[in-house]
Amino acid sequence: MLGPVGVAATESDDPQGARGGRRPRRGAAGALLALALLAACGGDTKAKPLPAAPGTIQLATPDFQDGGPIPRALTCDGAGTAPTVTWRDVQGAAELLLFVDDTDAGFTHWTAYGISAAGASGLAPHGEFPTGTKYGKNSAGKTGWTPPCPPKGDDPHHYVFTLYALKDASALPEGAEPDEVRAKLAGAVARGRFTGTYARH
Repeated sequence: MLGPVGVAATESDDPQGARGGRRPRRGAAGALLALALLAACGGDTKAKPLPAAPGTIQLATPDFQDGGPIPRALTCDGAGTAPTVTWRDVQGAAELLLFVDDTDAGFTHWTAYGISAAGASGLAPHGEFPTGTKYGKNSAGKTGWTPPCPPKGDDPHHYVFTLYALKDASALPEGAEPDEVRAKLAGAVARGRFTGTYARH
């Protein structure tokens, strides 16, 4: 399952909203919350580096090239669907864990864990991981994937998808916070990664 799609509007200063429709009016408290999230997601805050691990997992997506631009359909300017993720060369793992962050904004877009490590390869079409996978909260406070939505005018943001192989099961509950998920990465036996970029003009 992909899990609920998070609200991408919190990473954007687009007055038309994340899906192209006009936003409803909000109260003062809601406006302050949105401003706080914008400061966190679209500012100069850098993501904390993820722990290193041997880069033996082959992680990829058929939707875009590593280091290339993310298609509009996978962002808040399109349907906002999650990319397809493929992996291979997994060995000696009890569990796989995916962590996706915008390294230019310190914003976590997606965490998935409890991913089966049975077999050396796997496929998550449009972000649909195998049954039993759990999903954590993103930096928008929603569970599951939230698509790229950097502020208009920013240089391209970098979205890093990292899959870790864990020696021991994480035992994380559904809806874990990003820092709780990050804490389980120390001592990972392997990892693989790819990067996509996106800018809004």
